[in-house]
Amino acid sequence: MIDPHVLSAFAALAFVVIVVPGPSVLFIVGRALQHGRGPALVSVVGNTGGVVVHAALVAVGVGAVIAASSAAFVALKVAGGLYLIWLGVQAIRHRRDGLALPADDAPVPRSGRLLAESFTVGVTNPKTLVFAAAVLPQFVDPAAGPASAQILVLGLVFAAIAVISDGAYALLASAARKGLARSPRAVARMRAAGGGMLVALGGALLLARRAA
Repeated sequence: MIDPHVLSAFAALAFVVIVVPGPSVLFIVGRALQHGRGPALVSVVGNTGGVVVHAALVAVGVGAVIAASSAAFVALKVAGGLYLIWLGVQAIRHRRDGLALPADDAPVPRSGRLLAESFTVGVTNPKTLVFAAAVLPQFVDPAAGPASAQILVLGLVFAAIAVISDGAYALLASAARKGLARSPRAVARMRAAGGGMLVALGGALLLARRAA
């Protein structure tokens, strides 16, 4: 059982790390601008699934090996960056699709596809894995039970905070989208803006240095 004080300290640290806009927030905001509230919230869940996977990898010791490997870091960085760029380019290319329909009824990807895409983005984010590998073990108390179980609990706490924080960003961005979506041209611009954010995020990930 993790000491409540330790858990509170970790939750405070996790909140600070999560609430400051980073790759996950930019990804979610981009999705909200492209497709609206529902798809953005689905993307929050999928993206957070990557955090849970990272915690599980750290719990079994694989995460530390991957985080320490330059080759693995580069592979994750390249895969995640290129995938984000591909998603952004597709959003820009199809920014005018369905503009004859009301903005709220415009075609959006199915929930399963949104989950798969956002999960892929989350699980290929090397920064999250490095954070999990470097920080989670520091809050493990040898006297409180198996380290793997404690790391999983901490990872779930981190994921829960991420869902709440990223969900708030998704709601704010989708509200802004509704306020601006008064013409097909505005909808197309918002979709293009969301796609541009994904492309920029993918480029930033590709340029990230090993120390990140």
